Order: sequence, then C-alpha cells, then structure tokens
Amino acid sequence: MPHDIVVGVDGSPASLAAAHWAAQEAQRRQTGLSLVHAWHRHVRPGPNIPLDSNEHDWAEQLLREAVRSVRAAHPDLRITGRLMCDATVTALLTASARSDLLVLGSLGPGALSGFVTGSVSQRVIGRSPRPVVLVRAGRSPADEHLPAMDGVAPEEIPLTPYREVLLGLRTGRPSEALIEFAFDAARWRGTGLRVLHAFRAPSRLAPARSVPLVSAAPEGPAPAPRSRTQEPADEERALMAVLRPWREKYPAVPVTAMATEGRAAVTLVQAARSAGLLVVGRHASGHRIGAHAGPVTHAVLHHAGCPVAVVPHA
Repeated sequence: MPHDIVVGVDGSPASLAAAHWAAQEAQRRQTGLSLVHAWHRHVRPGPNIPLDSNEHDWAEQLLREAVRSVRAAHPDLRITGRLMCDATVTALLTASARSDLLVLGSLGPGALSGFVTGSVSQRVIGRSPRPVVLVRAGRSPADEHLPAMDGVAPEEIPLTPYREVLLGLRTGRPSEALIEFAFDAARWRGTGLRVLHAFRAPSRLAPARSVPLVSAAPEGPAPAPRSRTQEPADEERALMAVLRPWREKYPAVPVTAMATEGRAAVTLVQAARSAGLLVVGRHASGHRIGAHAGPVTHAVLHHAGCPVAVVPHA
C-alpha cells in the first residue's frame, strides 16, 4: 500500500517549488501529500516575525499559505499540513518515517540551500532511510516535460511527453532499491529510462627506468592486456547483464544504457541537462554520526539542474 509523500516547507520559493513537484508526484503515485513545517521556540522571536504575532502563529500561517497554494493547483489531491515544534532535521526525519518519499527544496545549481540552513538537507539525506528528492527553486511543472511546440497552449503542456529519467549506476555493487526506484519513476511518467555507468580505466603507467626488472620464468602464456576498445565493451556487457532482469520486469519502460569512461559526477551532471529526474544512490552505513551522501551524489546535488532523487541502499 503506498504511503503519503512528505515535503518540507519553510516559506521559501524553493520549498514551494518542491511542494508543487511533490504534489505532482503524489498524483502520479495515487497517494496523498503531507506538508511539514518545523518551528522553534526562541527567547526572542526572529526578525521575520511581525511584532503583532508570535512564533507559533507565524509558523501556522506559513504552513496554511503553503497548503492553500498547493491545493489551488491540485484540488483533487488529498493534502494535509503538519506543524512540528522540533529541530528541523529531527522533524523531517520523524514526519517521513512512514512515508515513501521525502521532498525538499534547494536554491539552484552551484548552491545547495540545505532547507533553511546550509547543512540541513545534507544531514537529512545522509540519515534518511527513505528516498529524498531535492527540487530547485524556480522549477515549474512544465520543466518535467519535453519542450512544447509552437502553438501549444499552456494548459496543454502536461500532455506533452515527459523527459527521460536518468539513473547513475555502478555495476560492481548494483542496488536493487536504486534500480527499482528509477524504473518505477519512469513507469509512472510513461517515459524512458536512461542508465549511465561511468568507469575509470586502470592507469597504464610504465615502470620507472631506474628500477631494475627481474622476471621469473613464465609458467604459461601471459594474458593479453585489454585494449582501449575492449574496456568500454566489457563494461557495457556488465551493465546490460545487471539490467536484463529489470527490463523483463518492466517491459513497458524503454531503456537505453551506456557505459562511458570518465568521472561519474561530470558525466551525470552533463546528461542531467535533458533529464526530468536524476536518480543516484547513497550507501546507508547505519551510523547517524558522520553520515554523508558520498562524493558523486554530493557533486550532482550541487550542480545538476533537474530534481535529484537520492536512494539509500545497503
């Protein structure tokens, strides 16, 4: 049974964009949406709180306005608001404990907003046992679709095809949770899935001339070194082998797969320019202290322009 999607709202344009993205996702999944706002009691109210109000009333008004905005755009969606007096990270993790997805807003390429403070999004992503999606400020529902042709009315944009879902995958330790999330995302959108596996070829450094080489008597013919053309082919065969059972499980999802030599973060950020959603993984260590997303995921969160889904896996 699908659970509600949870989205954190803080009154910023980024969180409002995340709320509208989450509402669309809830409609695709045929589930409900819960908007969560965390507030704190301070000795002195913040400068953004009017003199004739208090922190609780101001937080309640902020949440009410966010719910009203999303409900106006999605009148048929079951939407609830939840006000929590707690630390932001704790509130978000608690609210999403029984959800299928947690959605947060971020500033834009090159500057992760972190939801209220710079470190909060990173801490939530590092500790959440649920998938977390970050949505950029300024994203609109039309951005998930391919560019509309001239003469298409604004209300017809949702009828245009969705952009592909992009999955960054390592063939050495493929995660079933990660792959399943990406295939489901493509299925719900009725679009294709593009899978990228970036690999680094082993260095071929020649031994230093100053070091004498002593060779033992060969016991048999030495294996031929892999050529530069063999390596991508071998990596692509490994990628196809990983995806084969998933293609059989999701026959309606068109899949394109590519293994390319290069840095994974650079490759994914470039490919994400034409994607509707980028899906990457995060190794779940089970430790709260020092939990982090990993260098590739951290890089794409900073630089990818489309929404990024981070899926924890063992």
